[in-house]
Amino acid sequence: MSLYLKDPEARIDYAIDWGAAYLDGQVIAASDWQVEPEEEGGAIVEVGSFDLRRTAATVSGGVPGRVYRIGNRVTLSDGRSDERSLTIRVEER
Repeated sequence: MSLYLKDPEARIDYAIDWGAAYLDGQVIAASDWQVEPEEEGGAIVEVGSFDLRRTAATVSGGVPGRVYRIGNRVTLSDGRSDERSLTIRVEER
């Protein structure tokens, strides 16, 4: 698990390199991002993208002092799926 600090006014890109782990010839066919908890003024994924082995998301907002889990679920070209997450703490910087 990785912990990142983010200012509530910042729009930051985060990425996950899936190919470094175990894809072994498979590629990413779909990617979906979620934020927990969902709340008024909370962190949101503005834009998500992916290529064959890497996913990325632009995250904005967030309530100072709160911690958010940014989850990424991918579906691989052979139909298997997996999920990884990032932890973001929002602080005025």
